Amino acid sequence: MFCSTASIKVYFILKKRSLQHSKLILILFFLGIISPIYAQDIPSGSIIENQELSNYLKESVKVQLGNESEISIAVLANYLREKFSERYFFNWKNKDERFLEYKSLYASAEKSHIERAKDHIAKFPDATQWKLPFNYQNGEPVNAYAMRHLARQHKMIDIAYLYHYRNKDTTYLDYFKNQLKSLNTALASDQYEKIEDGNGVFESFRSGYRVLNWLQIHNLFLGEESYTDEDELITIATLLQHGQHLYEHNAKFHAGNHQTRGLSALAMLSILLRDFEGTDIWYNHAMKLLEEHLSKEINDDGFQFERTVHYHMSDIGNYYYVYQLAKMSNLDVSPFWKDRLKSLFVSLTKMAYPDKSAPVLSDDTDDPWAEKNNISGALTLGYLLFDSPKMGYFANSQVDAKMFWYVTDKQLEMLSDIESKSPSMKSVEFATTGYYIMREGWEKNDKMMIISAGLDTDKPDHQHGDMLGVQAMANGKVVLPNYQVRYSLEDLELFKNSMTKNVALVDDELIGKQYTSNKGGSGFGKFLNLPKPKITAWEKNKDLDIFIGSHDGFENIGVKYNRQVIYLKDDFWIVKDNFTSEEKHTYKQVWQGHYTLEEGANLIRSSFDDASGLDILQINKADAVLNSGQRGKQWSVVSKMNENNFSFITALYPYEGYNNRIDENVKMPKIKGWELNTSSYNITGEAASSLSKGHEVVLFSAKSLELNSVKIEFSESSDMFIKYSDSVLTIQCLGKQDVKTQVKTSKINEAFLIKPGEVILIKI
Repeated sequence: MFCSTASIKVYFILKKRSLQHSKLILILFFLGIISPIYAQDIPSGSIIENQELSNYLKESVKVQLGNESEISIAVLANYLREKFSERYFFNWKNKDERFLEYKSLYASAEKSHIERAKDHIAKFPDATQWKLPFNYQNGEPVNAYAMRHLARQHKMIDIAYLYHYRNKDTTYLDYFKNQLKSLNTALASDQYEKIEDGNGVFESFRSGYRVLNWLQIHNLFLGEESYTDEDELITIATLLQHGQHLYEHNAKFHAGNHQTRGLSALAMLSILLRDFEGTDIWYNHAMKLLEEHLSKEINDDGFQFERTVHYHMSDIGNYYYVYQLAKMSNLDVSPFWKDRLKSLFVSLTKMAYPDKSAPVLSDDTDDPWAEKNNISGALTLGYLLFDSPKMGYFANSQVDAKMFWYVTDKQLEMLSDIESKSPSMKSVEFATTGYYIMREGWEKNDKMMIISAGLDTDKPDHQHGDMLGVQAMANGKVVLPNYQVRYSLEDLELFKNSMTKNVALVDDELIGKQYTSNKGGSGFGKFLNLPKPKITAWEKNKDLDIFIGSHDGFENIGVKYNRQVIYLKDDFWIVKDNFTSEEKHTYKQVWQGHYTLEEGANLIRSSFDDASGLDILQINKADAVLNSGQRGKQWSVVSKMNENNFSFITALYPYEGYNNRIDENVKMPKIKGWELNTSSYNITGEAASSLSKGHEVVLFSAKSLELNSVKIEFSESSDMFIKYSDSVLTIQCLGKQDVKTQVKTSKINEAFLIKPGEVILIKI
């Protein structure tokens, strides 16, 4: 039996409908064929007329505003203006003062806003078309890429700014009003790009982005004489239609940031327009699905599942807008929701370079060809939300210009006295996402390396051909870079794939295979075939960090491959690339940077404007090196030709000051005090090599080692770290396989199995 409350709600909602329609819905409702969810009737395919809007208010609001016959357009518009002043991120009543503050804080932004506004106005008339094909105002055709940006209305924000920059010239306000109306006209005539076309105007991401922008514009125009009551309600009705469309077309979970952006907008609309019947359903539905996205798409290590800083920060925005509005309105948000949102900020602090920027990871797209990411803006928001000094360390004294309008006055005051606490973590891992970070510390010149070793199984669309690739910073410079991309540029495929990564390759094989562009024609492209990684070991201690992993990206040509990365704290890195095959191949390493050939393929050098640099030394001799580049970026390909099995053993040595480089004139050079193949240890093994420093030695392909009365034997050629200090022998396995090991002295004879990365301590 249905409760009387639900029945009364349906009764009130049906009062304005035809008797026949009302009877049909009531019958279906009481039979249980439809539920109270569908009792509200905000249309998704048409715009409610201004004079009808009050019919869709909640009964409690109608009572508050008097009899329905007394709710005029003026009364309703004034009521909603007051509610926006209470609920939106900033109070529109103070927008003139806030805009003056914006102009003062972000003086350099004015030029960009004006240029972007004029660009949009020059390209599109106010009453533009919304369905391809059509032309810009200069007669050139509008392409799919431009169509999706029109749909987002991201430059309409600039036109709203231009209105305020130009002493409230109503030309710009009218332009917004007319362009919004032109979309409503296109909706009524069914002349707009559909979702199935790949660039749908009402596709979740584009519609959600448009809602975000239009809400800000709406609040920038509220109270303006030329933004009349009728104009205000047309915008409200349009936003209601958008909300209902988002609700209906996001009934179930779909992976990816497109739905997240749409659900974020739906939640925002439900909070801001909660005076209307059915918006509570929007809120519950949006928050439930957003929590599902948080659960499934924010990994348990705190990083966004698409594995890029760009989309990670984009998701921060999606959740931030909702959480901020919910907090301001004292609405319930589950603890899981809050905790997972906080983890998005915390993970950025863990991933940061020593200079507080972040590496370029897969489809980072803000600044094409840039070699790092600015994350301070995102962490400033994190500081404001969670009042965390650890986030405050990365925060700025002002928010990014875009976010100035999405923080409260109280939050802005917090930035005048930021509480900051330096990070304490060093080497860390994102085991689920597949990022492994070797870090010296947080001083300006400290070293950091990140290894990319993950593959998202559900949506790897944004991943690059960089499996087991590395990036590194030292002495304040990105010494081993990766590069940001842009979907609209012709070089996207090049910069997504392996020639622009610090990876190992075989013959002419690249890691990313079967590249395809999307059907919408916006430029975005992805690899249908990416290798599967396997992590053998990740261990960190006071002596070294060791990563061992493999991937199957070359098995299609019969080659097995694995990579070892060793960080000798706090001196330099060693990368060992191992290839095995029954056939002969050319094996390669690709290193990003502007390198000169000091000793052919075996010592290449990149130097920077402060006399720091990076030396790349091959311990096992290579055959050739080829320099190449594009778009102002360069890389070197080191090769070993015509081999079945081969291992590159490569020292990556960042130095500070010319005199600290590897001396290319010395046959057996020292690297930060480590001597190559001159250990006092007696080492055996075919093709064995070593790096030693005092009582520490790194062994490659060794069968045994003997020093004074201590002898260590391995069951097979092995990579090991050995240290003898204070009568304690430390043995750590640096290779990919378990090794039977025996230690003999005059007093002991111990045999044990040591696993990859494992450390064994023996008292001598």
